[in-house]
Amino acid sequence: MSGKTILYVEDNELNRRLVRDLLKRSTYRLIEAHDGEAGIATALAERPDLILMDIQLPKVSGLDAMRRLRAEAATAATPIVALTSFALSGNDQKAKEAGATAFLAKPYSPFDLLDLIHKLVPEQ
Repeated sequence: MSGKTILYVEDNELNRRLVRDLLKRSTYRLIEAHDGEAGIATALAERPDLILMDIQLPKVSGLDAMRRLRAEAATAATPIVALTSFALSGNDQKAKEAGATAFLAKPYSPFDLLDLIHKLVPEQ
């Protein structure tokens, strides 16, 4: 039985490795993209069950990527968690307006992220 697919769109390799390590003992299948443009293309091609989206990304920002994914029928209803180290006042609202299902400020507890993932897409 294969697990649900999570797409992590993040330009920082250390952050991607942390999430990789966090999910390696779960049934989730993790796929990755290193910029907003690749994140959009990967989401449309792979149709993940959940998207973890950094806000500050090269090529296309996370906010713009979320807006584009929300405009596509294939990803309009996919849960998206906005992740950012720029947890300035109002960024959570900007993320929600762009289509984020949830918002998590970096640095976050890995357990908080895992709890949020389980709430949005429970393991099979």
